[in-house]
Amino acid sequence: MPRSERSSLLLAGLLATAGAAHFAAPRQFDGIVPRALPGGPRAWTYASGAAELALAAGVALPRTRKAAALATAAFFVGVFPANVKMAVDWRRRPAPQRAAAFGRLPLQVPLVLWARGVAKSADSRA
Repeated sequence: MPRSERSSLLLAGLLATAGAAHFAAPRQFDGIVPRALPGGPRAWTYASGAAELALAAGVALPRTRKAAALATAAFFVGVFPANVKMAVDWRRRPAPQRAAAFGRLPLQVPLVLWARGVAKSADSRA
């Protein structure tokens, strides 16, 4: 299996795992939904989980990979405010939790770059 194919499938697996977690344990995600969003946090938790599952399917399929990978990059940018909210909310928690919350912030950059790289690889194979 070519490296670009493995990278695509790993990204799809990450998205699918995260999406499923939104349904399996929604409560942990409800707390990081920015209050400025309309509606209840649970609706946003389920919507983002469904989006991640859809993106996973799109990234996994070669025919839709490029568009889904670009949408994934945009999704990672779009959920950044939730990670900021989590870091702010957790600033007084014990050090390991605080480190995890703040550690998520810079991780968004490689996730966005990974998704863009998958899109570029899909484009070069087309």
